[in-house]
Amino acid sequence: MMLNLKEGNKNQEEVYIVGGLELNCDTKEVFLDGMPVKLTPIEFKILQLLMKTPGRVYSAEEIYEMVWNEEAIATDTVMVHIRKIREKIEMDPRHPRYLKVVWGVGYKIEK
Repeated sequence: MMLNLKEGNKNQEEVYIVGGLELNCDTKEVFLDGMPVKLTPIEFKILQLLMKTPGRVYSAEEIYEMVWNEEAIATDTVMVHIRKIREKIEMDPRHPRYLKVVWGVGYKIEK
């Protein structure tokens, strides 16, 4: 992970980079190997959460509660969003490079 902050307090940009995946929190843009990736606001929030702490595993319940800001009741929606993010950022979604499942535990962005 790399956090880039531009010089001076007024123009600070919060940017997370993992491999060829780059997420800019200020402009709400995501790039994969320099090419823009279109994500929904929810997909962006999930990816942002995971990219802030590469290697940390989040359960579906944690992701739901942190992204939707409410108690997790049904977390199937998290799985659907994770699948859609994978389809957009992975060359081969069945063998992901970035967005990994830790079986029985949750999801993480690979360091």
